[in-house]
This record gives sequence, C-alpha cells and structure tokens, in this order.
Amino acid sequence: MITALGSRLSMPVPDMIALIANWDSLAEEARAATGNDHAVGDVELLAPVQRPGKIFGLGMNYADHVAEAAMPMPEDQIWFTKAVTSVNGPHAPVELPKASALLDYEAELVFIIGKRCRHVSADQAAGVIFGYCAGNDFSVRDWQLKTSQYVLGKSFDTHAPFGPWIVTPDEIDPAALPIRSTVNGEVRQSSNTRHFIFDPAAQIAHLSQAMTLEPGDVIFTGTPGGVGAAMKPPSFLKAGDIVRVEIDGIGAIENRVVNEAG
Repeated sequence: MITALGSRLSMPVPDMIALIANWDSLAEEARAATGNDHAVGDVELLAPVQRPGKIFGLGMNYADHVAEAAMPMPEDQIWFTKAVTSVNGPHAPVELPKASALLDYEAELVFIIGKRCRHVSADQAAGVIFGYCAGNDFSVRDWQLKTSQYVLGKSFDTHAPFGPWIVTPDEIDPAALPIRSTVNGEVRQSSNTRHFIFDPAAQIAHLSQAMTLEPGDVIFTGTPGGVGAAMKPPSFLKAGDIVRVEIDGIGAIENRVVNEAG
C-alpha cells in the first residue's frame, strides 16, 4: 500500500527534491506517517526524482565489464552526463529511437544525493547519500561511440528509468547488493556491487572536487558485464523486448521497448 505522504507532513513539500532537502526536519514525521491511501497496483509509479538538477553516470566500473569491452582497467573515474529529459519511470516504455537500432541495456545501482556539498571526503560521503534505486542506463551504442564524448548516446529521451522507489541507507548495505538484468526473461547480467572498482564513497569524493552536488542529483554507478553490445554476435534491443533490472533489497524496474513515436 502507498501512503499519501504530503498530507501528513507539517510543512509543504511540493516535490521529492523538497522532501530530500528538508529530510533532517521531516524524517521523523515521514517515518511515522501511516494510512493506506492507494494500492500499489492502482497507481503509476513515476521516477522518484522527476527533474533532477544533474544526472551523472560512471563508465567502466565493474572489472567484468572492463574485460568484455577489451579496455584497460581505469586508473581514473570515467564520467558522463545524461540529459535530464532522459528521466523515465520504473515501468514506463523506453523508446527505440528513429536515429539508431543499436539500443542497449545497462543494469545499475543508482543513488540520490541528499545534501548540498562540495569537497566531500570518502569518509564523509555516506552522510550525503539520501538513498538508492535500481536503474537502467539505456545506451545508443553508435551515438555513444562515434566520438570520445558519451553524452549524446546516453541522453536520448526515456533512456534513464530508475526506481521503483528510493530505499534509505539504513535499510541496505550498498557494498554487497546482488544485481541482475533480464531481457524477455533471459538473464543477461548477474553480479554484485562488491565488484565495484570505485564505490559510491569514492565517486562522491571525486565528483565533489569539481562541482557542488545538490539534493536530488542522480548518480548511475556503472554496469556489470553482460551488455548486449559485448555478446557474440551483438544483441541489441528491439521493439517489444521487456528489460528488467533487479537489485536485492531495493526491488525491480521493468521497461518495454517501443518504437519512437511519430
């Protein structure tokens, strides 16, 4: 069941970013809120943060994915951005774009920044994470790889679904989460976040040297091996395919691929 949280808080909270930014004041009220207002099956779950200020993704962050891409182990973190307009719901359709047929999936742990911060040490980083989601960093491979900059290939509309909700850090251990993806029920990726090359603390410490991180910013933490582009022969997604990402302790998102609308 789902509780209509906004009506049970002592201050106006127009959106998720406002809730995150005021979490220190509202956490106790939010956790005490009760009332079964809607059955989960009766509502459409949207992306937990509809309009994040920033979306960043980390490339080559699992050793098995580095190996399948035939790339050297990264000494530095490889970051790219995804356009805010790529945000999509956890069960919403994902578009096969008119511009390319090389659409691929990437199962990822996603975390949401909870506090405005800069120059955060790795030891401090856990304190600025609001929570975790499952995500899929859909990628248009020819657009991604035709230049040294990944941004366009990662930024097509609908290509950043995440959710199905935000799980707060007290509920899970992000360093030991099994993660899987399936396409039409076939397991394609199966790994564990303990195989990160750079964990979320290292990611925050690195990013926050360059920029201020703000409540609601969304970070995709990298994908394990098993992507379609690395299969022999490569296997890209087509209209009608159903792609599911599951992370133990968080839940699952599932998206059907559809042709881009006219």
